[in-house]
Amino acid sequence: MNTTPTHTEPHIARLFIYPIKSCAGIELPQARLTDTGLAHDRQFMLVDAQGRFVSQRELARMALIRTEIDSALLRVNAPGMAELVLTLDAPAEATATVVPVQLWGHNMPAFDVGAEVAAWFSAFLEQDGLRLVRFDPTHRRASDTHWTGDDTALNLFSDGFPLLVLSQSALDGLNRRLLAQGWPEAQLQRFRPNIVIDGVPEHEEDLAAELLVSADDSSHGPIHLRLVKPCPRCPIPNIDPDTAHSAPHVIDCLGTYRHDARVNGAVSFGMNAIIVASIGRTLRVGQALELDYGFA
Repeated sequence: MNTTPTHTEPHIARLFIYPIKSCAGIELPQARLTDTGLAHDRQFMLVDAQGRFVSQRELARMALIRTEIDSALLRVNAPGMAELVLTLDAPAEATATVVPVQLWGHNMPAFDVGAEVAAWFSAFLEQDGLRLVRFDPTHRRASDTHWTGDDTALNLFSDGFPLLVLSQSALDGLNRRLLAQGWPEAQLQRFRPNIVIDGVPEHEEDLAAELLVSADDSSHGPIHLRLVKPCPRCPIPNIDPDTAHSAPHVIDCLGTYRHDARVNGAVSFGMNAIIVASIGRTLRVGQALELDYGFA
């Protein structure tokens, strides 16, 4: 496959990671595939005093918390707050404070990042008892095999799958509808994708079985990403990532044309994906790709 696509050919247009679950993402020119998705994606998570994860669903101001990777450090900023600096490397297990946490009914151990960090998040989000936790790398959290079949797909603190793929044309189609209804365009960041593809028809990711991504190490063949489940949408896309204000028009608009029988009629937008035999390889913006529809 040609690795230098024209603007009309299918290609990777943008890449994102979200080091702290439900906080603002980081756009990257390239990202390494690990056994749990893109490196450092959803490595951290906020939990309440009972150890249950919290998100923009309850605390919309999480959208205003920005992160930046600086070598082995994660820099965290929010309006009116001093910068917080975290290390990306997990502590030695013997020195870590292990706490029980819960994410979508899954109980697991995690590493508590400490009281000073907890106080920072509690102050900005105006909720007592919050703790920031880091994923315990010795724990294995797998996606639902109803969707992945014989492939084991591991996750950190993502909702259920290691990757989320969205086409630019899908966003463009939504924005045409929003503008026709008198609403402003919705920012891509509302939908929290990892991989944005372009040069394909609207919602073509819904129809494909795999993305085959050209790579610099072409002697190993393309990178295989299997598209496994439509992404059902909660109210988070209604939250403006620039202001944290919420209005229902985005999900309401999607509800006029995006009910998906594969997820019991829920509104879907984007496809969850897993990595097939491509761990350790690198995705880059501009890489050409092919959509494999799985026809025998």
